[in-house]
Amino acid sequence: MKRFKNFLMQSNLILMAVGLVVALAFSGLIKAFTTAIIDPLVNRAQGNHPIGLGVQLGSAGSTSTFLNFGVLISAIVYFIVFMAVVYVAIVVPYRHMEARRGVTVFGAPAPAKTCPYCLSGTLPLAATKCRYCGSELPPQAATTDAPAGTGGTASSS
Repeated sequence: MKRFKNFLMQSNLILMAVGLVVALAFSGLIKAFTTAIIDPLVNRAQGNHPIGLGVQLGSAGSTSTFLNFGVLISAIVYFIVFMAVVYVAIVVPYRHMEARRGVTVFGAPAPAKTCPYCLSGTLPLAATKCRYCGSELPPQAATTDAPAGTGGTASSS
């Protein structure tokens, strides 16, 4: 049973499960968009005729040429609520469990320094050579990305 629990708690598996849930939620949103926006446009071009919150494209009372924004708004609300539930039910407990193990997940990115030659800003602080242009990074020329509102960059060694 312990092996099964360890398998289920692997970060790869949890991240993949969250990705699958997000993909399913996007699938519902896209389905609603297609049903509410695209289908009526196609029905109008074919001459067929449904009613709700939206715009009538064809003759009055025809439901197949009606752009039903209500269905789309419902899908957007569903998506936001669904993602909030996924966050509270899966991501928060997972982050808490991993924090107890000393692992940071879904956190802020690690500080990085910027290459003064090619201006790529994703270099590790300990880097002595730029991974993109191959330039040597002198300690006085390598700068770290400063948080917003600090007024610039700070020098690192």
